[in-house]
Formats: sequence, structure tokens, C-alpha cells
Amino acid sequence: MESRRPRRLVAAWLCLMAAAALALTACSSPETPAAGQPVVLSIGATLEPEGLDPAVVNGAGTPFVLLYNVYETLVRIDGEGAVRPLLARDYSTSDDGTVYTFNLDSSAKFSSGAPVTADAVVESLERARSAENVTSQIKSKMEPVASITAADDDTVEVTLTRPSNQWLYNLAGPAGIIYDPEGMDTLADQPAGSGPFQFEEWQTGQYVKLVQNDDYWGTDTRVDEVFFRYYADPNAMNTAMLSGQLDIISNLTVPQSIDQFSDTDKFTVTEGTTDGEVVLGFNHDNEALAKLPVRQAINHAIDRQALVDAVWGGKGKLIGSMVPPTDPWFEDLSDTYPFDQAKAKALLQEAGYESGLSLRLRVPNTVPYAPTAARFVAAQLAEVGITVQVDELDFASWLKEVYSAGDYDMSIIAHVEPRDISNFANPEYYWHYDNPDFAALIQDADEGPADEQVSLMKDAAQMLADDAAADWLFLLPNLVITTKEVSGLQKNATSLAFDLTTVATNR
Repeated sequence: MESRRPRRLVAAWLCLMAAAALALTACSSPETPAAGQPVVLSIGATLEPEGLDPAVVNGAGTPFVLLYNVYETLVRIDGEGAVRPLLARDYSTSDDGTVYTFNLDSSAKFSSGAPVTADAVVESLERARSAENVTSQIKSKMEPVASITAADDDTVEVTLTRPSNQWLYNLAGPAGIIYDPEGMDTLADQPAGSGPFQFEEWQTGQYVKLVQNDDYWGTDTRVDEVFFRYYADPNAMNTAMLSGQLDIISNLTVPQSIDQFSDTDKFTVTEGTTDGEVVLGFNHDNEALAKLPVRQAINHAIDRQALVDAVWGGKGKLIGSMVPPTDPWFEDLSDTYPFDQAKAKALLQEAGYESGLSLRLRVPNTVPYAPTAARFVAAQLAEVGITVQVDELDFASWLKEVYSAGDYDMSIIAHVEPRDISNFANPEYYWHYDNPDFAALIQDADEGPADEQVSLMKDAAQMLADDAAADWLFLLPNLVITTKEVSGLQKNATSLAFDLTTVATNR
């Protein structure tokens, strides 16, 4: 059983910036709001939501804004990647690992004022499990569930078909969101959750606005309004921060510009890690990429450290497989395929492509690392005899044509979902990687004894690296810029949320 710890150690927000109220006109540092004026926080971001219902849209933009801020879950992931209680004050697991009992916090309520009951939890989790319009990613997280029942108003029992070491962790993400039943029919337009903020407005291409939930059941925030402001040009976002129009850059997407924020009297730079593996993904349905020597050749042909230096200002860890350092089974596998163009050419010849190979590399142009990384990759692969046609797509088109339709040979995207190595065990996923031995390892790690999970997951990560299932270019760093007054943001991005619940200011 896990006891409930204090969830919100939110220091007093004596005064957060009035700058966002002047967000498009201010040219100086934010000033303390006058008495009676709303306290406003402006956050610069790049990846806009694809919609407002986290269960029915793909992409990380929606949970980035809403998870833990507007929506809550029974349990959550903390800054070190551990699972902690949230709407559930505690929980227990049966000896055989198949029955989870969640005891709800009796004070928890939705922003509508309705209590968070066991029936509301059952309805929300059943929706994630079986609703027709819910994404396959959400449904896959609930695959081990056999039944969800309300034992009483404050107790939920979830029975699994089998033990799953990963299921509780998955419950801390979008699949585990608890929705207000009163708002279930209008989630696409009006999120209905229990968090410290409520959704107010979305101006497409400009901002998403959240406002304080004045009747929040937990520890109150001291922020009245939050604006997530979207910038297609990361340099424009930096300029907005430098001129006092922003209080936070949620993740610096031009790391080469970090020196602009070196004035410690004005700015704080926090550098941590993320779950964002920047993957040069292969479509294994492609005849050439289905061949191991070709995939190995591509891995040998790309100087990943030089790519990080050129594309991301030298910021970003080399990893070598689909595991970030915050996962307990992380091992540095970045030397599995060292940069060796001669070896790459020999492998291509072994695979029957001594006269050359042509591939399409299709990337979203709305994430700043992808186009520049694509051009770098194309140049390096050309040196070993692989001709690469780079196609840049807007993110919606990328989701439709690459992610959903599989119309590509290679792609580059950061996969930011926690513990997403298991996606390689699904042949239907857009990589179409089909390795029964790998899938068996993932299954054994999930269903076997908990004390064997780490060892088995290390074996799976090593198998994935050896098989050159992709080329893991680097791990995105978590580079957050704040004004000097802001503190309390997590160092590591361990979930899909940009969590504002512990932010404080010394003003």
C-alpha cells in the first residue's frame, strides 16, 4: 500500500506577474499586480493541442496543457518518475497483483462542485477502455483490465486479467483521467475536470487560457489566469521572453540561444531531462528498411554527437535505445553503432545496395528539431550512398499521412510518452516493427514478478538497440527559462504534463 503524501507543497505565490495581462505590449519586466488585479502567468510553448479531449486526439499538446492542471488522475507521476497518490488518498494491490483497490479522497470534487465519486471514476475508466472514439493509444493502456467496479462511494476496485507491472504507471497519464460525468458530452469544447485550474478559452494559433478553480478541493494556487502562448518561430518566443512578455519558456527550442538568458538577476535556467527520445524512425514495411544490414548502415552513417551539436546546441543526451535516464532500466547504449561510414558502406553492399538506395524522410515542420535534423541526416546518408528526399509537413498532415497512414520511409519525431518502449512491441504501430522475441520480453517484464522487471526491460532495450529498430538521435533536454521570481517547476519532464501545481514565486 502507498500512503498519501501531501500533494501540493505549493509555496505562497505572493504575486505572479502582471505582464501576461499586458502580454503583447509590455517591453519591460513584469511588475507586481496592483491590489485587486488578477495575477497572470504567461508561458511560451510550441506544440499546440490537436483538440481538447485527451482521450480522442493524438499528440502531446493536449495533455501538456490539461493534465494535472485541469484534469487529475487517481495517481500521478512525480518529478523523479515515481507514482504518487492524487485523487486516490491511497491504494493497495492484491497478493497476486491482479486487483487494485483505490480509496478516494473524500474531499475531492470537480470544478462543477460535484464530488469525485467511485461511479465517476468507473465511468471515466470505462470510457478510456472501450469508447468507440478513444484513440488506440489510450485503449492500449487499459488492455489488461477485466472489470472496474465501485465498492462504495469512495472505493474503486479494478481487476486485471493478468498481473501488469506497468498498468498503474499508465494510469497516471491521459488514460487515467477522471472526467466529470456532468460534462462528458461536451469534452471536445469544454474540459470538465477536478484540477486547480479550469479551461477558459482557446484562440487557435495564439493561446490556451486557464483560470483558477476558485472551488478547488486541494491546496489553492495563487495564480488567477494562465496563458499558454504558441510560437511557430522559437526566436520570436525568445524575444518575447527577453522583452518581458513571457514569464516562462516551457522548453527552450533553440538551445543555441541559451546565452541570451545568462543574466542571473533576471532569469533562471533549469536544465533537466525528458522522456522525449528524438527517433529517426523506420517504416519496417519498406523492403530495404526491413533488412537489418540497411538499418545498421544508417545507424553507423550518422554522427549523432555532431548532429546534437549542429541541431540542438550540444544539449541532449545520446541514449542508443528507447529508454531515458529516469527509467529504472536505463543503460547507456549509445555506442552500439559508433559513427563509421566505411562500415555503413560495407553493410549496404552486403544488403545488395552497393549502387545506392533512395528513401523518403517525412518530418513535421512544427517541431524545430525535425527539419534541421532531417537535413543533417540527409547529408550524412548521402555520403554513404543513400539518397534522401526530405518532405516537411505541418503537424496535422504528419499525423494523418505518416502516423496514421504509414506513408513514409523514415521520419523524425520526439516520442515524449513515458515508458513508450512498449510501442515497438506493437506491429500495428506506425513503425510496423515486428519482432516476436522483443514483444515476448516486454510481456514477460510486464506480467512477471516485479523484482524481475528491471532486468527484463534492460534485455529488451539491448535487443532493440542491437536490432537497429530505429536510430535514436538524442534525448531532448528539459531547458526551462523563467523570470527570476518564478520557482517550483520540476527539473525533469517525467510526464506529458507541464505541471503548474507546485510553482511558486518569491515576489
